[in-house]
Amino acid sequence: MIRNETEYQEASERLAQERQRLVEHKARLKTAGLADDEIKRVIDPFESFHLQLKEEVESYEKLKRGEFDELDNLRGLGHLLISIRIAQGLSQRDLAKRLNVHESQVSRDERNEYFGITLERAIRLLDALNVKLRTQVEIVADREAAVA
Repeated sequence: MIRNETEYQEASERLAQERQRLVEHKARLKTAGLADDEIKRVIDPFESFHLQLKEEVESYEKLKRGEFDELDNLRGLGHLLISIRIAQGLSQRDLAKRLNVHESQVSRDERNEYFGITLERAIRLLDALNVKLRTQVEIVADREAAVA
């Protein structure tokens, strides 16, 4: 996950470089006389990496526009907290100041996507980010479906 503008700029630059390398590599393989199916087998892992990086860049751009994914039973809360910070244009340092903690604490927490935080801590983060989180309760009719 891209967590700040510097990482975004680096990823965007790397994406452009990787795209160019991919084009050049395909051309070299074609010149070497490989068939299209052989080129595809060689290039597929590179394209997979390229697509993953592209998705990360697009995801960051989506967050900057304030577009968030829905939570399901609080799964993804840590990711949402990071996303909100990014969408607001706050640095980890800015958030640390609001929370009255050291920047390294926010960095560590985000690296772990706030795994295992308490509800009180989540509320404190939401308050520091000036966010009101609303919930919708949906009761699952089939108990077995709820367990699965």
